[in-house]
Amino acid sequence: MADIIDRSRLSGLIPEPVTREIIQGAVTESAVLRMARRLPNMTSKTQTLNVLDALPTAYFVNGEATTGASDSKASLKKTTNMAWDKKKIYAEEIAVIVPIPEAVLDDSDYDIWSQVRPRLQEAFGKVIDAAILYGTDKPTSWREGLVPSATTANAVVTATSDIFKDIMGEGGVIAKVEESGYIPNGVMAAIQMRAKLRGLVDKNGQPIFKTDMQGDTRYALDGMSMYFPVNGAYDPEKSLAIVGDWSQLVYAIRQDMTFKIFDSGVVQDPTTGDILYNLMQNDMVALRAVMRLGWEVPNPINAYNADLDNAFPFAVYAAATGTISAVDVTPATPTVEKGSGQQFAASVTGTGGPYSTAVTWSVSGSSAVAAGTQISAAGYLAVDAAETNTSLTVTAKSKQDSSKTDTATVTVSGG
Repeated sequence: MADIIDRSRLSGLIPEPVTREIIQGAVTESAVLRMARRLPNMTSKTQTLNVLDALPTAYFVNGEATTGASDSKASLKKTTNMAWDKKKIYAEEIAVIVPIPEAVLDDSDYDIWSQVRPRLQEAFGKVIDAAILYGTDKPTSWREGLVPSATTANAVVTATSDIFKDIMGEGGVIAKVEESGYIPNGVMAAIQMRAKLRGLVDKNGQPIFKTDMQGDTRYALDGMSMYFPVNGAYDPEKSLAIVGDWSQLVYAIRQDMTFKIFDSGVVQDPTTGDILYNLMQNDMVALRAVMRLGWEVPNPINAYNADLDNAFPFAVYAAATGTISAVDVTPATPTVEKGSGQQFAASVTGTGGPYSTAVTWSVSGSSAVAAGTQISAAGYLAVDAAETNTSLTVTAKSKQDSSKTDTATVTVSGG
């Protein structure tokens, strides 16, 4: 077992004020905690949140109605109910081990904390972000990560070639949050998204993604603060961007940071079990820092999502890593009268991961179609009253894989 050098024997190595600096630094290095809302420190391992689960109802009353009159009941104040659900924040221990060469410690002129502090802070930020965003190595008491939870809530938009529509359009990733009754106020994205976003402009040609010199971050997307985590926790294969109302993500810290110094023993890779450092053989000591925190998404009911079963204040923009198998258009052989229309649907199937179900629609005939014969982006075909083609072909093409298409043959009827 490793020998433990008591903190009192290395008081010069671990100044007390530094613990508060590191906790603040860990919050800063964690992109998630920077955007989330911090609650007061926890006083026990478990903290209960009362979350609104049923809304009250207001009524008009007739203040002039008299007792005994036919409208007397209109003056009575009706009772109403509010209900609260209970969600819990569980404080779990997060530990970081930093190996330090003894030669460094022997150099009395070397500012050890200037080197150790950023490494501690970054390590804490990385493990916190990975657990909260994706559930990576999360404690069993913690809820599912944001991305798995958004997937369960069907709040995922898979990337297509039309990035503007994917993000800004109706049915886009921002709209997914709004559909749950929340106002998105921030975006977290993979650094690879910056190149994709730089060319986005609105209808007036003004950039949507731009430097935000007045906000709390360097960048903004459609007025929302935007963060690009660089601590290694963000996984672009699982999410290109996460949009949400970040005030709905809350966290609390259970204890201040504690330290222990080990001068013998081994440091193992937690995933593979491989020995990374043998402290005695490598003439090193290991500093272990521990803090405890918990988090939750209260997700309270509001006036817009009271009837929704899967409302969630976050939505994910995901890369299309899967493969499109087929596109199927229905109905396959409808008859449509001139001057009327027909709604079509396209079912896209795929394998191997997230894939886009988006398609582009087109209509053609043996000769040029009439000016009023058009099909909308949603698949609604309008047939011009002056259409001369007796048969039309409606085509749905996968936006992700243009080689995958399907068609419907429309018989045009009417004089």
